[in-house]
Amino acid sequence: MSKMSKKTLFLDRDGVINRQIIGSYVTSIDEFEFLPGVLEAFSTLSQQYDYIFVITNQQGVGKGIMSIAALTKIHHFMLERIRQCNGRIDQIYVCPELEKDDSMNRKPNAGMGLQALSDFPDIDLRFAIMVGDSLSDMQFGKNLGVKTAFLTNGKPLDLNVAVMADQVFVDLLDFSTNNSFT
Repeated sequence: MSKMSKKTLFLDRDGVINRQIIGSYVTSIDEFEFLPGVLEAFSTLSQQYDYIFVITNQQGVGKGIMSIAALTKIHHFMLERIRQCNGRIDQIYVCPELEKDDSMNRKPNAGMGLQALSDFPDIDLRFAIMVGDSLSDMQFGKNLGVKTAFLTNGKPLDLNVAVMADQVFVDLLDFSTNNSFT
């Protein structure tokens, strides 16, 4: 890797950074709960990666369940807590469109990653990885042309996901201390 190459980390949000509400959406700060070890992981990851981006589908906005303003408050809260723990996120990319709209920005499509490339032209995808907890996260990584890491969060590993993941970890803290991508 040359000195100009930037190591880049793409992260899903729900189920990677915060507890996912199954069958619903995190619609307020009160519902946003960091997963165990995440704040510690961000402190480590911020030293390992030149760029850290969150890539998140948020169709709760598209469904009218929450507003962009509410989502912005949640993200401001998340960023501030991570910063207080010596971590950082450089940019958050959000796709509020509904799944049925087939937006190029909605994971598994690569649109949000391509936007990051446009915003940060020194990203070198050869030194980038997508970390997520779903098949669409792994597909996004493959569609963007980056390595993938799957987080099980204690759940059994689905074989469909396993074949798409370059590495598998328990959670973000495990990834931050045991991945071979850095």
